[in-house]
Amino acid sequence: MRRTYHLIILFFALSFISYNASAQCKGFAKKICKLELIPYIHDGNYHAAILTEGEEAELYKTFYSGQEYRLAICGSDALPDIEFQVIDAYKNVLYDNTENNLSRIWDFSLEASQQLKIMVKVPMGDTESEYPASGCVAIMFGFKDTE
Repeated sequence: MRRTYHLIILFFALSFISYNASAQCKGFAKKICKLELIPYIHDGNYHAAILTEGEEAELYKTFYSGQEYRLAICGSDALPDIEFQVIDAYKNVLYDNTENNLSRIWDFSLEASQQLKIMVKVPMGDTESEYPASGCVAIMFGFKDTE
């Protein structure tokens, strides 16, 4: 019985830590990354996660023709510059920031509505630390008001 009690406490403690880290990451996206979208209008969604050097993440999002978009990627100061690619359903790379001075933003429009995959990667940093750095990475989307 006592072991079960300790496991329950451990579970709740880990859940709180995970929730707290997630909430802090969302706050980072709201306060820091949202500014990268100006003068575009934020779409209202916050896509953020804690990543460690060497980790990758991907996100799928539908974009519509005739609309101008801005994609902004930002990471915590503890992380090296974030790499990202935008890939279509046919696995064509539409944008790769490693070919564009690791730009944090990409402005684009599409001729046809489609779902795209955004892949982000936290490269290994230059420092020879015993532990890899970890921090928040946010993917934000904005659009231009066409009215």
